[in-house]
Amino acid sequence: MRAGRGAPSVGAMEMDRRRLLRRISQAAAVTACGALAATGPGRRPAPPPVRPAPLPPTAAGVSARTVAAAAPAVGWYAPPPPIVPRAQWQTDGRPPPPPAQYTRGVRAVFIHHTDGGNGYRHTDVPAIIRGIYGDHHDGRDWDDIGYNFLVDRNGTIYEGRHGGVDRPVVGAHTLGFNHETVGIAAIGTYRTGEPVPWPVVDAIAAIAAWKLGRYGVDPRGTAELTSTNDASRFRAGTRHVFPAVSGHRDAFCTLCPGEALYAALPAIRERAARLQGRPRPPEPGPAAPADVAFKRRGRR
Repeated sequence: MRAGRGAPSVGAMEMDRRRLLRRISQAAAVTACGALAATGPGRRPAPPPVRPAPLPPTAAGVSARTVAAAAPAVGWYAPPPPIVPRAQWQTDGRPPPPPAQYTRGVRAVFIHHTDGGNGYRHTDVPAIIRGIYGDHHDGRDWDDIGYNFLVDRNGTIYEGRHGGVDRPVVGAHTLGFNHETVGIAAIGTYRTGEPVPWPVVDAIAAIAAWKLGRYGVDPRGTAELTSTNDASRFRAGTRHVFPAVSGHRDAFCTLCPGEALYAALPAIRERAARLQGRPRPPEPGPAAPADVAFKRRGRR
Protein backbone atom coordinates (compact mmCIF):
# COMPACT_ATOMS: atom_id res chain seq x y z
CA MET A 1 0.00 0.00 0.00
CA ARG A 2 1.37 3.41 -0.90
CA ALA A 3 2.47 5.74 1.85
CA GLY A 4 -0.08 8.36 2.76
CA ARG A 5 -3.09 6.29 1.67
CA GLY A 6 -5.58 4.89 4.16
CA ALA A 7 -6.58 1.26 4.53
CA PRO A 8 -8.96 -0.02 1.84
CA SER A 9 -12.64 -0.16 2.77
CA VAL A 10 -14.50 -3.37 3.49
CA GLY A 11 -16.45 -2.91 0.26
CA ALA A 12 -13.30 -2.43 -1.84
CA MET A 13 -11.63 -5.48 -0.31
CA GLU A 14 -14.77 -7.52 -0.95
CA MET A 15 -14.82 -6.44 -4.61
CA ASP A 16 -11.11 -7.34 -5.06
CA ARG A 17 -11.65 -10.67 -3.31
CA ARG A 18 -14.62 -11.50 -5.52
CA ARG A 19 -12.63 -10.70 -8.68
CA LEU A 20 -9.81 -13.01 -7.55
CA LEU A 21 -12.21 -15.79 -6.56
CA ARG A 22 -14.01 -15.47 -9.89
CA ARG A 23 -10.76 -16.15 -11.77
CA ILE A 24 -9.84 -19.06 -9.49
CA SER A 25 -13.28 -20.63 -9.74
CA GLN A 26 -13.49 -20.52 -13.55
CA ALA A 27 -11.56 -23.78 -13.92
CA ALA A 28 -13.63 -25.43 -11.20
CA ALA A 29 -16.84 -24.23 -12.86
CA VAL A 30 -15.80 -25.75 -16.17
CA THR A 31 -15.12 -29.04 -14.40
CA ALA A 32 -18.46 -28.84 -12.65
CA CYS A 33 -20.22 -28.14 -15.95
CA GLY A 34 -18.66 -31.22 -17.48
CA ALA A 35 -19.70 -33.35 -14.52
CA LEU A 36 -23.24 -32.03 -14.64
CA ALA A 37 -23.47 -32.53 -18.38
CA ALA A 38 -22.32 -36.13 -18.00
CA THR A 39 -25.30 -36.85 -15.82
CA GLY A 40 -27.71 -35.19 -18.27
CA PRO A 41 -29.72 -31.96 -17.96
CA GLY A 42 -31.32 -31.61 -14.58
CA ARG A 43 -29.71 -34.79 -13.24
CA ARG A 44 -26.76 -34.97 -10.87
CA PRO A 45 -25.51 -37.10 -7.98
CA ALA A 46 -27.52 -36.69 -4.79
CA PRO A 47 -26.08 -33.86 -2.65
CA PRO A 48 -24.90 -34.55 0.89
CA PRO A 49 -27.46 -34.06 3.67
CA VAL A 50 -27.80 -30.49 4.92
CA ARG A 51 -26.21 -29.71 8.26
CA PRO A 52 -27.76 -26.43 9.36
CA ALA A 53 -26.19 -24.73 12.33
CA PRO A 54 -28.30 -24.54 15.50
CA LEU A 55 -30.25 -21.30 15.90
CA PRO A 56 -28.99 -19.30 18.90
CA PRO A 57 -31.76 -18.07 21.22
CA THR A 58 -30.78 -14.45 20.59
CA ALA A 59 -30.10 -14.70 16.83
CA ALA A 60 -31.36 -11.75 14.83
CA GLY A 61 -33.28 -12.08 11.59
CA VAL A 62 -36.49 -13.52 10.25
CA SER A 63 -38.14 -16.28 12.24
CA ALA A 64 -40.19 -18.81 10.29
CA ARG A 65 -42.53 -19.20 13.27
CA THR A 66 -43.07 -15.44 13.47
CA VAL A 67 -43.84 -15.15 9.76
CA ALA A 68 -46.12 -18.20 9.88
CA ALA A 69 -48.11 -16.68 12.73
CA ALA A 70 -48.89 -13.64 10.56
CA ALA A 71 -49.89 -15.69 7.51
CA PRO A 72 -53.56 -15.83 6.49
CA ALA A 73 -55.48 -18.90 7.59
CA VAL A 74 -56.61 -19.78 4.06
CA GLY A 75 -55.04 -19.58 0.62
CA TRP A 76 -51.44 -19.93 -0.43
CA TYR A 77 -50.33 -16.36 0.23
CA ALA A 78 -47.42 -15.57 2.53
CA PRO A 79 -46.84 -12.07 3.95
CA PRO A 80 -43.73 -10.11 3.03
CA PRO A 81 -40.83 -10.54 5.45
CA PRO A 82 -38.97 -7.55 6.91
CA ILE A 83 -36.61 -6.14 4.27
CA VAL A 84 -33.85 -3.56 4.72
CA PRO A 85 -34.34 -0.97 1.95
CA ARG A 86 -31.68 -0.28 -0.61
CA ALA A 87 -31.14 3.23 0.76
CA GLN A 88 -29.64 1.70 3.92
CA TRP A 89 -26.67 0.22 2.07
CA GLN A 90 -26.26 2.42 -1.01
CA THR A 91 -24.93 5.43 0.83
CA ASP A 92 -21.93 6.22 -1.41
CA GLY A 93 -23.60 8.95 -3.46
CA ARG A 94 -23.79 7.01 -6.71
CA PRO A 95 -26.39 8.17 -9.23
CA PRO A 96 -29.60 6.14 -9.38
CA PRO A 97 -29.65 3.22 -11.83
CA PRO A 98 -31.72 3.36 -15.01
CA PRO A 99 -35.42 2.43 -14.90
CA ALA A 100 -36.03 -1.18 -13.94
CA GLN A 101 -37.45 -3.77 -16.31
CA TYR A 102 -40.41 -5.89 -15.27
CA THR A 103 -41.75 -9.26 -16.27
CA ARG A 104 -45.21 -10.83 -16.08
CA GLY A 105 -44.74 -12.52 -12.73
CA VAL A 106 -42.55 -14.86 -10.71
CA ARG A 107 -42.52 -18.57 -11.47
CA ALA A 108 -39.23 -19.67 -9.89
CA VAL A 109 -36.53 -18.58 -7.48
CA PHE A 110 -32.78 -19.12 -7.99
CA ILE A 111 -30.56 -19.36 -4.91
CA HIS A 112 -26.95 -18.12 -4.90
CA HIS A 113 -24.11 -17.51 -2.51
CA THR A 114 -21.79 -14.52 -2.91
CA ASP A 115 -18.64 -16.61 -2.35
CA GLY A 116 -17.22 -14.17 0.18
CA GLY A 117 -16.19 -14.54 3.80
CA ASN A 118 -18.55 -15.82 6.51
CA GLY A 119 -16.99 -14.11 9.53
CA TYR A 120 -18.37 -10.64 8.92
CA ARG A 121 -20.20 -8.53 11.51
CA HIS A 122 -23.72 -7.22 11.02
CA THR A 123 -22.32 -3.70 10.71
CA ASP A 124 -20.07 -4.84 7.82
CA VAL A 125 -22.97 -5.93 5.61
CA PRO A 126 -23.82 -2.59 3.94
CA ALA A 127 -20.20 -2.18 2.85
CA ILE A 128 -20.10 -5.79 1.63
CA ILE A 129 -23.20 -5.21 -0.50
CA ARG A 130 -21.65 -2.01 -1.87
CA GLY A 131 -18.63 -4.10 -2.83
CA ILE A 132 -20.85 -6.62 -4.64
CA TYR A 133 -22.62 -3.73 -6.37
CA GLY A 134 -19.24 -2.35 -7.42
CA ASP A 135 -18.21 -5.74 -8.80
CA HIS A 136 -21.41 -6.01 -10.83
CA HIS A 137 -21.67 -2.37 -11.92
CA ASP A 138 -18.02 -1.40 -12.36
CA GLY A 139 -16.32 -4.76 -12.84
CA ARG A 140 -18.88 -6.33 -15.18
CA ASP A 141 -20.45 -3.15 -16.59
CA TRP A 142 -23.96 -4.07 -15.48
CA ASP A 143 -26.51 -1.34 -14.86
CA ASP A 144 -27.17 -2.42 -11.25
CA ILE A 145 -26.51 -5.16 -8.71
CA GLY A 146 -27.69 -8.47 -10.15
CA TYR A 147 -29.48 -10.06 -7.18
CA ASN A 148 -33.03 -9.10 -6.28
CA PHE A 149 -32.42 -9.85 -2.59
CA LEU A 150 -29.46 -10.60 -0.34
CA VAL A 151 -29.51 -12.42 3.02
CA ASP A 152 -26.81 -12.13 5.66
CA ARG A 153 -25.79 -14.91 8.05
CA ASN A 154 -28.13 -13.55 10.74
CA GLY A 155 -31.14 -13.86 8.44
CA THR A 156 -31.50 -10.14 7.71
CA ILE A 157 -32.92 -9.55 4.21
CA TYR A 158 -31.70 -6.66 2.07
CA GLU A 159 -33.24 -5.19 -1.05
CA GLY A 160 -30.91 -5.70 -3.99
CA ARG A 161 -31.77 -4.65 -7.52
CA HIS A 162 -33.95 -1.55 -7.61
CA GLY A 163 -37.48 -1.41 -8.96
CA GLY A 164 -39.61 -2.31 -5.95
CA VAL A 165 -39.40 -5.38 -3.73
CA ASP A 166 -43.08 -6.17 -4.33
CA ARG A 167 -42.82 -6.06 -8.14
CA PRO A 168 -41.51 -8.71 -10.61
CA VAL A 169 -38.20 -6.99 -11.37
CA VAL A 170 -35.96 -8.55 -14.03
CA GLY A 171 -32.63 -9.23 -12.35
CA ALA A 172 -29.17 -10.21 -13.59
CA HIS A 173 -28.48 -13.26 -11.46
CA THR A 174 -28.95 -16.39 -13.60
CA LEU A 175 -27.80 -16.05 -17.19
CA GLY A 176 -30.52 -17.13 -19.59
CA PHE A 177 -33.21 -17.31 -16.91
CA ASN A 178 -33.67 -13.83 -15.47
CA HIS A 179 -37.26 -13.44 -16.67
CA GLU A 180 -40.09 -14.57 -14.38
CA THR A 181 -37.57 -15.46 -11.69
CA VAL A 182 -36.12 -13.97 -8.51
CA GLY A 183 -32.46 -14.15 -7.49
CA ILE A 184 -31.67 -14.51 -3.78
CA ALA A 185 -28.03 -14.44 -2.66
CA ALA A 186 -26.78 -15.67 0.72
CA ILE A 187 -23.87 -13.45 1.74
CA GLY A 188 -20.95 -15.78 2.37
CA THR A 189 -19.59 -19.09 1.15
CA TYR A 190 -21.45 -22.39 1.65
CA ARG A 191 -19.21 -25.07 0.24
CA THR A 192 -19.05 -28.64 1.50
CA GLY A 193 -18.84 -28.83 5.29
CA GLU A 194 -19.90 -25.22 5.92
CA PRO A 195 -23.01 -25.24 8.14
CA VAL A 196 -25.93 -23.25 6.80
CA PRO A 197 -27.32 -21.10 9.65
CA TRP A 198 -30.98 -21.62 10.39
CA PRO A 199 -31.70 -17.87 10.02
CA VAL A 200 -30.44 -18.07 6.43
CA VAL A 201 -32.76 -20.98 5.66
CA ASP A 202 -35.68 -19.16 7.32
CA ALA A 203 -35.07 -15.88 5.49
CA ILE A 204 -34.67 -17.44 2.03
CA ALA A 205 -37.82 -19.50 2.62
CA ALA A 206 -39.71 -16.38 3.67
CA ILE A 207 -38.77 -14.52 0.47
CA ALA A 208 -39.58 -17.53 -1.72
CA ALA A 209 -42.94 -18.08 -0.01
CA TRP A 210 -43.92 -14.44 -0.46
CA LYS A 211 -42.74 -13.90 -4.05
CA LEU A 212 -44.00 -17.25 -5.37
CA GLY A 213 -47.22 -17.08 -3.39
CA ARG A 214 -48.23 -13.84 -5.10
CA TYR A 215 -48.54 -15.86 -8.31
CA GLY A 216 -49.95 -19.06 -6.86
CA VAL A 217 -46.72 -21.06 -7.20
CA ASP A 218 -46.06 -23.96 -4.81
CA PRO A 219 -42.38 -23.76 -3.69
CA ARG A 220 -42.27 -27.58 -3.89
CA GLY A 221 -43.50 -27.54 -7.49
CA THR A 222 -41.81 -26.92 -10.81
CA ALA A 223 -41.66 -24.24 -13.49
CA GLU A 224 -40.96 -24.61 -17.19
CA LEU A 225 -38.69 -21.77 -18.30
CA THR A 226 -37.17 -20.88 -21.67
CA SER A 227 -33.47 -20.08 -21.96
CA THR A 228 -32.57 -16.75 -23.51
CA ASN A 229 -28.81 -17.28 -23.75
CA ASP A 230 -26.58 -19.98 -25.24
CA ALA A 231 -24.07 -19.46 -22.44
CA SER A 232 -26.44 -21.00 -19.89
CA ARG A 233 -26.65 -24.78 -19.41
CA PHE A 234 -29.37 -24.78 -22.07
CA ARG A 235 -29.19 -23.26 -25.54
CA ALA A 236 -31.33 -20.22 -26.23
CA GLY A 237 -34.90 -21.21 -26.97
CA THR A 238 -34.65 -24.48 -25.00
CA ARG A 239 -37.45 -25.06 -22.52
CA HIS A 240 -36.51 -26.78 -19.28
CA VAL A 241 -38.45 -27.75 -16.17
CA PHE A 242 -36.81 -26.44 -12.98
CA PRO A 243 -37.80 -26.86 -9.35
CA ALA A 244 -39.66 -23.72 -8.30
CA VAL A 245 -36.80 -23.16 -5.82
CA SER A 246 -33.58 -23.95 -7.69
CA GLY A 247 -29.86 -23.41 -7.27
CA HIS A 248 -27.79 -21.28 -9.64
CA ARG A 249 -26.00 -24.43 -10.79
CA ASP A 250 -29.27 -25.87 -12.12
CA ALA A 251 -29.21 -23.26 -14.91
CA PHE A 252 -25.54 -22.30 -15.30
CA CYS A 253 -22.18 -24.06 -15.24
CA THR A 254 -21.09 -23.07 -11.74
CA LEU A 255 -20.63 -24.49 -8.25
CA CYS A 256 -22.95 -21.80 -6.84
CA PRO A 257 -24.65 -21.81 -4.33
CA GLY A 258 -22.14 -24.25 -2.85
CA GLU A 259 -22.77 -27.86 -1.87
CA ALA A 260 -24.01 -27.05 1.64
CA LEU A 261 -26.58 -24.45 0.59
CA TYR A 262 -27.64 -26.54 -2.40
CA ALA A 263 -28.29 -29.45 -0.04
CA ALA A 264 -30.51 -27.14 2.04
CA LEU A 265 -32.88 -26.43 -0.87
CA PRO A 266 -35.35 -29.23 0.01
CA ALA A 267 -35.67 -27.78 3.53
CA ILE A 268 -36.14 -24.28 2.08
CA ARG A 269 -38.87 -25.52 -0.27
CA GLU A 270 -40.73 -27.23 2.55
CA ARG A 271 -40.45 -24.24 4.88
CA ALA A 272 -41.68 -21.91 2.13
CA ALA A 273 -44.67 -24.16 1.49
CA ARG A 274 -45.50 -24.13 5.20
CA LEU A 275 -45.34 -20.33 5.25
CA GLN A 276 -47.84 -20.26 2.39
CA GLY A 277 -50.17 -22.41 4.47
CA ARG A 278 -49.96 -25.40 2.16
CA PRO A 279 -50.65 -28.84 3.67
CA ARG A 280 -47.90 -31.37 4.07
CA PRO A 281 -47.82 -34.05 1.38
CA PRO A 282 -49.46 -37.31 2.51
CA GLU A 283 -47.18 -39.84 4.10
CA PRO A 284 -46.78 -42.98 1.98
CA GLY A 285 -48.72 -45.87 3.53
CA PRO A 286 -47.24 -49.30 4.19
CA ALA A 287 -47.05 -51.55 1.15
CA ALA A 288 -49.66 -54.27 1.03
CA PRO A 289 -48.36 -57.86 1.28
CA ALA A 290 -47.88 -59.48 -2.09
CA ASP A 291 -50.60 -62.11 -1.54
CA VAL A 292 -53.18 -59.47 -0.46
CA ALA A 293 -52.42 -57.32 -3.48
CA PHE A 294 -52.82 -60.35 -5.72
CA LYS A 295 -56.18 -61.29 -4.18
CA ARG A 296 -57.46 -57.73 -4.65
CA ARG A 297 -56.50 -57.75 -8.29
CA GLY A 298 -58.21 -61.10 -8.66
CA ARG A 299 -61.54 -59.69 -7.50
CA ARG A 300 -61.65 -57.03 -10.23
